[in-house]
Amino acid sequence: MLDQLSLAADLIPGAKPTEIPGMAGTVTKIFGYGLWILILAGVGGVGYGFFKLAVSDKGRGGGGSEPFKWMGGGLIAIVISGSLIAILNGVAG
Repeated sequence: MLDQLSLAADLIPGAKPTEIPGMAGTVTKIFGYGLWILILAGVGGVGYGFFKLAVSDKGRGGGGSEPFKWMGGGLIAIVISGSLIAILNGVAG
């Protein structure tokens, strides 16, 4: 598990989780890196939504709302994890 955390530290620049008072160091690291990975997943969802929007069938039977579902889900993931990171940094800092 710690090998995966060091890999996440190399992939995500500047994503050093802030120590949370009252939590063990390992739990803080897993939680912090998990939030950063959630942000990256949200960015991927938004990007995939833009891709689906660019290549989707624009006709009546094309199911035009699917790209917006991807983009909306990605934006929600970014907003939620970003606000949690800000809250945790405020509590810890």
